Amino acid sequence: MTTSRRLLSLSSAALLLAASGCSFTDGAVAVPVPAPSSQEVEVCRALHRELPETVDGQERRTADPESDLTAVWGDPAIVLRCGVPRPEKMSDPQAQGVEADGVNWMLERQEDGGPRFTTTYREAYVEVTFPAKYAYDVTPLAAFAGPVEKTVPDSL
Repeated sequence: MTTSRRLLSLSSAALLLAASGCSFTDGAVAVPVPAPSSQEVEVCRALHRELPETVDGQERRTADPESDLTAVWGDPAIVLRCGVPRPEKMSDPQAQGVEADGVNWMLERQEDGGPRFTTTYREAYVEVTFPAKYAYDVTPLAAFAGPVEKTVPDSL
């Protein structure tokens, strides 16, 4: 085998190992980090400290990038983002809402069929997205009610 072929083979093998290592070992979930005001950041940091280790039996995972404004559980992922902008849909009088253990959430359907919930009447907006398997199940919202109630003050 010529030197150039040997180097090409080694380079290909190294690239394959690097790619497989990145995709299978870290398990991080890409989550866009919101850009809230400094006051909202403090509220979100307090919320982050109170978040559960499991949601509906799903273990906490790593978000990429890691941030006190995001959290992830399970696969497919349940994703929480704190400090998101007020959803435009909240101005719609026909918007659907649910209540979970004293916390009000606005419901939006995502393109993949999963629900997205955003808190209402709070000093920071907290968004939780669920995979499609939760399309008609709000039960996991209960895991977030206590931490939100404790750390994200009412805005009314």
